[in-house]
Amino acid sequence: MKRRLGIILLFTLLFIGFIINWGYSYKKGLEEAYIPIAKEQALPIIYSEKKVFERSEFALDYLNMPIDEAHQRTLDSYYNNRAYPGAPPSIPHPLIKGERGMGGKACLQCHQNGGFTDKFNAYAPVTPHPEMINCRQCHVAQNESSFFKETTFKKVLFAQVGNNSALPGSPPMIPHEIQMRENCLSCHAGQAAPKEIRVTHPDRINCRQCHLPDTRKVVDSNIFTRIKNTKDE
Repeated sequence: MKRRLGIILLFTLLFIGFIINWGYSYKKGLEEAYIPIAKEQALPIIYSEKKVFERSEFALDYLNMPIDEAHQRTLDSYYNNRAYPGAPPSIPHPLIKGERGMGGKACLQCHQNGGFTDKFNAYAPVTPHPEMINCRQCHVAQNESSFFKETTFKKVLFAQVGNNSALPGSPPMIPHEIQMRENCLSCHAGQAAPKEIRVTHPDRINCRQCHLPDTRKVVDSNIFTRIKNTKDE
């Protein structure tokens, strides 16, 4: 008799457990399903790659902009404004706000987005790094009177236009350092860009996808000639 009651009690407990489990599952089944959103992790950012896209909003404007033939800059004038390859360009005009004028209150008024200036009858070049507002830290005003004399130091040649492709038919490589010049469209698009290096497809935006820095070391050396040893004769 006790054995029979134990079996009945066991089945009763199992049935009660089944009812509770079924009711809980049924209640949960009525709730709306959802997918838990994983917390996003910050991806590593390559600064030189990110800066390429900063002027991408003006890409179509650059593409449709007519060329002003009367006020084009040349590559020679572009380089004449620099003391050496890679040097910051000097300031070729009188300082509008004086020696203490810089950043958004002076330089960036013209050089953040460019445009034609009637005062200087020229298009203002666009700076590739407008976030660095202490402009006079690197850019100095031109001083035509000089106390220095010419030396015999070999002048380093500037990067020139021409065939700079790694392979026949491949996109030209970047012949200069990228630091401080990560924003390609600021120098290679728009009315202030030198006509020799003005890009024909600013609308493609992602310049670094095809154009890579030229890391090849070019050494200018003469043809090797063996000197004849007269002692062996």
